[in-house]
Amino acid sequence: MQRYFLEQPFDAQGIVTIDGDDYKHIVKVMRMMPGQEILTVYDEIVSIAIIKEILENQVIVLQQQVFHKTNELPVHVTIACGLPKGDKLDLITQKGTELGMNRLIPLAANRSIVKWDYKKSDKRVERLQKIAKEAAEQCHRNKIPEILPVHTITQLVDYAASFDVKLFADEEDAKSDMPHKIADRLKNVYHKQSIIVVFGPEGGLAREEAGLLQDAGFLPISLGPRILRTETAPLYLLSAMSYEFE
Repeated sequence: MQRYFLEQPFDAQGIVTIDGDDYKHIVKVMRMMPGQEILTVYDEIVSIAIIKEILENQVIVLQQQVFHKTNELPVHVTIACGLPKGDKLDLITQKGTELGMNRLIPLAANRSIVKWDYKKSDKRVERLQKIAKEAAEQCHRNKIPEILPVHTITQLVDYAASFDVKLFADEEDAKSDMPHKIADRLKNVYHKQSIIVVFGPEGGLAREEAGLLQDAGFLPISLGPRILRTETAPLYLLSAMSYEFE
């Protein structure tokens, strides 16, 4: 059953209207008709709704049944990624959403080859937000991950101050005689805690950036003995978290 995220709740009569891109998807792509059922999500609550009427620019749906089961990771994971080349951030957004990511922060790291034009940053974030929405619908999430504007390392440190657990993927830690394994770092993490994990771009984090993170309470973490691509590393960690907590 197709899933759609609502921009407003059902009214007292159990009715809500759907417009914009979702209207086009229902009418033009799915070619749905009155009487057909869809899944709707508002404020992480999933409902079965029936299409009551299709107007020129709106679909009117009627709530039928409410579900309180959630498909979300029991921990709230924010991923901060150094700006990578090409469309790799699109991939991280899509697959990260499927794996339960709660929030994504593009990071303007020292070794980022790509430099975002801040005048166009809003459009890039809007594109990533759309990718996250489509992926959340496809994999039946109860919420759409939030895509934040690009941060500098200093802004990221300030933003992360209130998180319960702060980690960063460190290639040097992985090379050491006693690397800090994912399982060890997650031993004392509990359900509903907030976690932020920082990943560098191609070439990894600069040592001064790693130092800034450690000074701010971030703990280094090893992703194993092999060097992972910048788009692979966050997905590897999210998969490990899913195994640990789900």
